[in-house]
Amino acid sequence: MLSSSITSVTLGVDTHADVHVAAALDQLGRRLGTLTVPATPEGYASLESWAANMGIIEQVGLEGTGCYGAGLSRWMRQRGHRVVEVNRPDRQTRRRRGKSDAVDAEAAARAVQAGVATAIPKTGDGAVEMIRTLRVARRSAMKARTQAVNQLKSLIVTAPDTLRERIRGLHRSELIRTVTRWRAGAEPDTLTAVTKLAMKSIALRYQQLSDETSELDRHLHRLVGQAAAELLAVKGLGAGTVAALLIAVGDNPERLRSESAFAHLCGVAPIPASSGKTSRHRLNRGGDRQANHALYMITVTRMAWEPRTRAYVARRTAEGKTKSEIIRCLKRHIAREIYRLLVPRIPVHPPSQRDLATAA
Repeated sequence: MLSSSITSVTLGVDTHADVHVAAALDQLGRRLGTLTVPATPEGYASLESWAANMGIIEQVGLEGTGCYGAGLSRWMRQRGHRVVEVNRPDRQTRRRRGKSDAVDAEAAARAVQAGVATAIPKTGDGAVEMIRTLRVARRSAMKARTQAVNQLKSLIVTAPDTLRERIRGLHRSELIRTVTRWRAGAEPDTLTAVTKLAMKSIALRYQQLSDETSELDRHLHRLVGQAAAELLAVKGLGAGTVAALLIAVGDNPERLRSESAFAHLCGVAPIPASSGKTSRHRLNRGGDRQANHALYMITVTRMAWEPRTRAYVARRTAEGKTKSEIIRCLKRHIAREIYRLLVPRIPVHPPSQRDLATAA
């Protein structure tokens, strides 16, 4: 056991793009000090050294572990420290105590000490983080491609009659092929020639973005297959759906204590809303919305072809349930099934400094 003379340090960090502000508390909740460090590896090392000089770092509460605090979170985890994700202070606390980086950092440390903040952040250092990065690039390319084809169609509406009649009514793929073959001349100086040049530019951009999307899809399929082959083997689960679920869980699925926690993470666990003689649940509108959409797509797909799901829908419909209510129930059941396939991916992480000190 730890000696009573050893100071147990709890760090709270308010993270920003360029600097991080930290506050340290001892095991009795007394503030030991505050420190501002740059958001660089050198700053992380200074922060760790500063806290270690005061005692054993027991736990670190970070705001923004998926954004500004991602680098510090990885740094602390790699050195065996227990990192906890902390939400920003509620509005009542801020109205009462004011707002500053030091105050927020201390509030983060106290939230961890009190057990209010318990969420373990994603490690962001494995295959799932690679998948997330590719998904960001793919989503951007898809959005730009949609904008390009919409712009192309809007130009068709205002194009000269001679051009509009040639391409109006063409399917998208045939439209792109036709427009990319146009020649506007070296120095276009008529409305028809300039319109050809503009439309060809957009069509070529569309083709480039399509090629970029296909290349990203190829890498996504490869990485998803390596990370979760057992999920891809389930009928009805595609690479895009599996990627969304993996990103919600992260590279360390052991941070989810149960399948109920996974359901809450995906926003498919009903929320108790009972009071007095009224006993009911309300719809959960929180959680990861992309994971929620992935479960929705799995559900509606199974409702169309899977005999077991179709029988369930028929039985619940006979009981008076609406289609929306049935889908919510099915999403909860499917979340339980998905969680059981995610559990085997649990890796082993090194012990914390406190664990090592306790063992000693």
